[in-house]
Amino acid sequence: MGIRVIKTAVAVIVSIYICYAAGLLSPLSAGLLAILGVDVTKKKGLRTSFQRIAASLLGLLLAATLFWAVGFHVWVIGLYILLLYPVLNRLRLKDGVVTGSVVMFHLFAAGRVELELLLNEVALLLIGLGTATGINLLYMPKEDKQLQEYREKTEELFSRIFAEIALNLRDTEYVWSGAELLEAEGVLEKASASVQRLGENSLRGGQTQWAVYFYMRKQQMDSIERMVQLVAQVFTTLPHGESLAAVFEALSIDVRIAHYTGRSERKLTELESGFKTMPLPATRDEFEVRAALLQLIVELKAYLAVAKSQKRPVTGRS
Repeated sequence: MGIRVIKTAVAVIVSIYICYAAGLLSPLSAGLLAILGVDVTKKKGLRTSFQRIAASLLGLLLAATLFWAVGFHVWVIGLYILLLYPVLNRLRLKDGVVTGSVVMFHLFAAGRVELELLLNEVALLLIGLGTATGINLLYMPKEDKQLQEYREKTEELFSRIFAEIALNLRDTEYVWSGAELLEAEGVLEKASASVQRLGENSLRGGQTQWAVYFYMRKQQMDSIERMVQLVAQVFTTLPHGESLAAVFEALSIDVRIAHYTGRSERKLTELESGFKTMPLPATRDEFEVRAALLQLIVELKAYLAVAKSQKRPVTGRS
């Protein structure tokens, strides 16, 4: 059973008991309002509760005016809808359409417009939605454990991708399905949704460390996808490719370390210097492959630059 279901059940029970204790009319309506008030995040719950209370108060005022001026006729309900709903939409209070309709139907069923009845409706709104909002704020599932699992899975997949790239550079006949790429994209999408929920559940605001981390990984994923496209252009094995494969092998280890080691960056710098001393390409095929490898180095440097900017330069992840 989901935590939201449990919170909704508690909010319904508590709100109804409060209304009974207060001697309000239609106490069960507070339970309906409580069901509508429990939401998936703290911030969203506060926003929608405010919208529903504001919309319901406007609806109550309009309903009281129409029924007092015109009378309690069914066609007046249609007029109420025609007048209120466009206003709520313009004021960005459309989430309060249902609760606004509830108070209107209460007035219609009562067949009278009296101050006591209006105050009763206001009390139902405040108790039903207020109870739901309070319980919503009390507890939300923690995202940190799930995000830690996403982090470990992302690093594992990145490590496997770099190992596969190294194998491909050493042996151009090697066939890789690329399944890790699709899996990594899926994990990052789930992590982004989890990070968003974490932010919505933090009333203090500000950017979390998880948001920074997965933003970094998303940028690096874009670099990896471009690197894979460049590796596909390496159709023959060259010493340059074998040397670059060693950098990817080191990176497959560094990616699991918590801090920026700089090891892969140093290896890449040495490799780049070595490339400049090698003889020029002897054939067109060699020229095309070496051009792809040089572009691969540029993309790898961009990947490492992201890691360097986001991780502390202590012995440890890349």
